[in-house]
Amino acid sequence: MKKKNGKEKKQPKNQPNAYIEGAGLVADQPITETLIENFMPYAMSVIMSRALPEIDGFKPAHRKLLYTMYKMGLLNGARTKSANIVGQTMKLNPHGDSAIYETMVRLARGNEALLHPYIDSKGNFGKAYSRDMSYAASRYTEAKLDPICAEIFADIDKDIVDFVPNYDNTMTEPVLLPAKFPSVLVNNNIGIAVGMASNICSFNLTEICETTTALMKNPEHDIISTLPGPDFPGGGYIIADEAELRRIYETGRGSVKVRSRYNYDSDANCIEVTEIPPTATSEAIIDKIVELVKVGKIKEIMDVRDETDLSGLKITIDLKRRVDPDALMQRLYKLTPLQDVFSCNFNILIGGVPKVMGVKEILDEWTDFRVTGVRRRVKYDLRKKKEKLHLLQGLSKILLDIDKAIKIIRETEEENEVVPNLMIGFGIDEVQAEYVADIRLRNINKAYILKRIEEIETLKSDIEDMEEILGSERRIKQIIIKELKEIAEKYGKPRKSQFIYNAEEYEEEQEEEIPDYAVNLFFTREGYFKKITPQSLRMSGEHKLKENDEIIMTYEGSNRTELLFFTDKYQVYKAKAADFADTKASAMGDYVPAKLELEQDEKLIRAIACEDFSGMLVLFFKNGKVAKVPMSSFETKTRRKKLSGAYSDKSELVSMWHIKEDCEFIMSSAAGKTLIFDTVLILPKAARDTQGVQVMRLTKTELAAAMPYTDGMVRDPDKFRTKTVPVAGAASKEDITQLRFE
Repeated sequence: MKKKNGKEKKQPKNQPNAYIEGAGLVADQPITETLIENFMPYAMSVIMSRALPEIDGFKPAHRKLLYTMYKMGLLNGARTKSANIVGQTMKLNPHGDSAIYETMVRLARGNEALLHPYIDSKGNFGKAYSRDMSYAASRYTEAKLDPICAEIFADIDKDIVDFVPNYDNTMTEPVLLPAKFPSVLVNNNIGIAVGMASNICSFNLTEICETTTALMKNPEHDIISTLPGPDFPGGGYIIADEAELRRIYETGRGSVKVRSRYNYDSDANCIEVTEIPPTATSEAIIDKIVELVKVGKIKEIMDVRDETDLSGLKITIDLKRRVDPDALMQRLYKLTPLQDVFSCNFNILIGGVPKVMGVKEILDEWTDFRVTGVRRRVKYDLRKKKEKLHLLQGLSKILLDIDKAIKIIRETEEENEVVPNLMIGFGIDEVQAEYVADIRLRNINKAYILKRIEEIETLKSDIEDMEEILGSERRIKQIIIKELKEIAEKYGKPRKSQFIYNAEEYEEEQEEEIPDYAVNLFFTREGYFKKITPQSLRMSGEHKLKENDEIIMTYEGSNRTELLFFTDKYQVYKAKAADFADTKASAMGDYVPAKLELEQDEKLIRAIACEDFSGMLVLFFKNGKVAKVPMSSFETKTRRKKLSGAYSDKSELVSMWHIKEDCEFIMSSAAGKTLIFDTVLILPKAARDTQGVQVMRLTKTELAAAMPYTDGMVRDPDKFRTKTVPVAGAASKEDITQLRFE
């Protein structure tokens, strides 16, 4: 501390030091090290401990919540306030109460998100099919475990699964839950991790149990014969597609089309939608229908409203007179979320490793998991029975002379000498002697001891049977099959989602036929476009252009010609010549940026015209790389107006050309070197934003221009031609500055 007038100057309290060593210094650190040290642990934590389910069908948050409820005695007891459950769960799950309660809401029967809910709820838990229907606060709702959880926690106290300490080492929690049935496929599960996701659809409990049993009996079993498809909690109709289902069953990836269920009320002339796809909400469906009515695409609807009540979901659509409800619904299936797609991605943690698996592989993994669990349970029961047998065998020796045992106990002076004296007197070990010594006085009679000893033969038989089970995986699987059959009979429900075979798909009305006639197309550097018929062009005079503007593209085509307008933002805007009105040479033409609604500060740099997206687009970049992209890469099934990633952003674009077939191009660098090469040397790449390949090797310079080569451009073309790339090119004394960007 500095001194003033020989005295030490005191620093005010609560004020930070004025000088901090190393403050303001910036240390360089490779981005790879930062990612490894900071981001990767976070990513792994999300994958391993939050977002992906494990083979028991639960994420950590689900498992901690349900186990807490189990330890609270809520499997058989009365309901308790949800706030109480949330508070208790914080002992295992160190997150805010809102996150825990949201997890609880989704598992509850009242939310209707699961085919077989794990929580029996009372109160308002919202609805999975509603976007705006909020659930009540945890202090207002009550909950307990649903009866099916008895199968989830069965034998958990028999060392059937591993336990680990919680986050503060005050208690333990299970790593997995026993799960006597394949809950991982019975209830849907969605999770988004870092760099991966999981989206598991639900299947009917009875069908899953039958399929698992069949696979254990015959590994070559045809799954689709017992598992015809998913079964969603919201019902609806599944568009049957056997090929797609088989793909999902084999790979764990694919999509399922789900269609809403409706009925027509002829008296009220309205359609009532009562079941919707799991990926849709009633509000989203109504919003889309209202939008279609506003823009005039749907004219048969008078009103649409949400009439959901305690009896369930209902969206009512009032129709105008003489409207065919079935035909209208076919259109609405196509245009609204009344028909939607559930994308399957069966990504599950197996031994701490995320793995995308098909249904058969998942059921095989669950079978292995369950076989291990049953084996551990049998080992536990076997150990307990052996311990009991050991005690009863000691008791049987006492039966030979009860009076002797009483005499030994009575004549022993010290309490701690009772057990040793019994051991010596009857030839039994310490454990047996402790058991005998603890028998109450009223039970030291022949009848009691004989009754207990009768269990010895039963115990021996049970022990022999258990040892046989442990030595035979077939016996263990028989136990699992029996349990699956009992669960299917006890908890099985009829399918909620039915199948539609040979479903009719609404076809959009054909677009208005575009008239086909010859036109001449012109595009200027400033972004103006003209479409002129040959007759009008012959009668016209000089083109009217903006000052300092010039025409950079001319094309003789038809009114159906496809147009691609490339911008400096690496985007391409698509249009047809028919989208522009016929004009004259004496007119300025259409200003394309305004016509196509370009983004702010976005400029057009090139226009390409083609008839059928045939041929190639050749792109030249300043770093000397050249890309050859098939024009078909810009073709889309739908009439999309804009495509991003139209070309590479790794280096500035110098020129682009549309060619029908391979041909020669001439390139010129800013250092005065020239190169002629054939595009056959470059392989086409389907990716529009490909960086291309190095054609002209450049050192401390850049590519200045490139264009198709024609005879007469240079005096000695063979001097500049090459059969391999990349090359540096040859020095040229000729003036070829005309090779500019066009």
